[in-house]
Amino acid sequence: MNIPRLVIAAPSSGSGKTTVATGLMAAFSERGLAVSPHKAGPDYIDPGYHALATGRPGRNLDAFMCGPELVAPLFAHGAAGCDLAVVEGVMGLYDGAAGRGELASTAQVAKLLRAPVVLVVDASSQSRSVAALVHGFASFDPQVRLGGVILNKVGSDRHEAMLREALEEAGMPVLGVLRRAPQVAAPSRHLGLVPVAERRADAVSSVAALADQVRAGCDLEALLALARTAPPLAYEAWSPERALSASPAFGARGLGRGPGGRPVIAVAGGAAFTFSYAEHAELLTAAGAEVVTFDPLRDEALPAGTSGLVIGGGFPEVYAPELSANEPLRRAVADFAAAGGPVAAECAGLLYLARSLDGKPMCGVLDADARMSERLTLGYREAVAVSDSALAATGTRLRGHEFHRTVIEPGSGAAPAWGFTRPERRVEGFVQQGVHASYLHTHWAAEPSVALRFTGAAAEAAAEAAEAAAVAKAAVVAGHP
Repeated sequence: MNIPRLVIAAPSSGSGKTTVATGLMAAFSERGLAVSPHKAGPDYIDPGYHALATGRPGRNLDAFMCGPELVAPLFAHGAAGCDLAVVEGVMGLYDGAAGRGELASTAQVAKLLRAPVVLVVDASSQSRSVAALVHGFASFDPQVRLGGVILNKVGSDRHEAMLREALEEAGMPVLGVLRRAPQVAAPSRHLGLVPVAERRADAVSSVAALADQVRAGCDLEALLALARTAPPLAYEAWSPERALSASPAFGARGLGRGPGGRPVIAVAGGAAFTFSYAEHAELLTAAGAEVVTFDPLRDEALPAGTSGLVIGGGFPEVYAPELSANEPLRRAVADFAAAGGPVAAECAGLLYLARSLDGKPMCGVLDADARMSERLTLGYREAVAVSDSALAATGTRLRGHEFHRTVIEPGSGAAPAWGFTRPERRVEGFVQQGVHASYLHTHWAAEPSVALRFTGAAAEAAAEAAEAAAVAKAAVVAGHP
């Protein structure tokens, strides 16, 4: 496939990657181009802004969680049929998984995609030194093709002239100059930007302002021409159906359709549960499930026919009073779990299943209490399933990511969910009846068997419910209620 593409990188975090990448996505989309948005690394929040800018799902490309071999196929899956793809990098261009060299860095993603890199430089406190900085990044790895620079936070016309002169001497094209514009900055809090779902109207305005800023300050024609220099990718696009059929578990489980048809898997959404990877729902659907979204802040019951429940990440600590106040849904979730229904909960889902969160009653599925803390837990993890569950068989190995400022006590149950092997050894999470709950965020494209296993468990639960309903109906007909 031959999709024009750019990787938007920076020397360090805070340089303006998200501003430039989102603004470019929106500006090119407004010109009528179909733009495919991507984010290097495990971040869930930036892809929400990317989706708002393009009208397409924001997708992550994470070489640690999914393996380098899946980066290009997942990219091709998301970018199929598009005119342009824009990939926002993570941290500094060469920063990756700690102690693993280039693994999971923006530079590695750019090389795997054979994509030109545009370096966003915070020029607010430098002039001629910018040339030395950019020269260092351009020459550090000859396999990374640095195609130009966008200067951010430029103070004045004179400042811009000095920066351009320095970069011209270094032979590096200046593809854009953005002045300081705090009015379009998105608000942030303890884990980064505030997700789109929590401020949709304001987010729409912010993205529109970013598009205006980028359109005024960047040479869109030059950027598009640079994107078109990316060579064809000799990779077959990832597909959920093919990934499932290639899984060793496929022959044993097949697809998750039961006698009653497609099992309904309810996926938590809304403002409190915004963290999810698009491929998860695609894998569940391909495995035979009907995926239905519900909002724990608003809905007082699980979707009709729910036989599997997925509660991903987000910010339940921000909405603890509202989640607690929705007692009917908390009771429905607790009843579903008590009946053995399969539940997969990650991070925010773990907190929601706890007995309490910051003193507010939650679902009470787990005999544990959660609270906010001052300590940020952040980083990649290597994990192995240490207990059989509806999500993973004992021994299943996955790479994941932790990102939270909460603690739960105790940190694991009698049957833990995961044993971490790196960076430190410990057990974590809870497995009880059909529940698998953990802080660990995982990407199911790396191990499609979890989608097969979970959908199969949901299909079995649906079949058991249908059988019980049939028995009850027969008893009524026979006059034995």
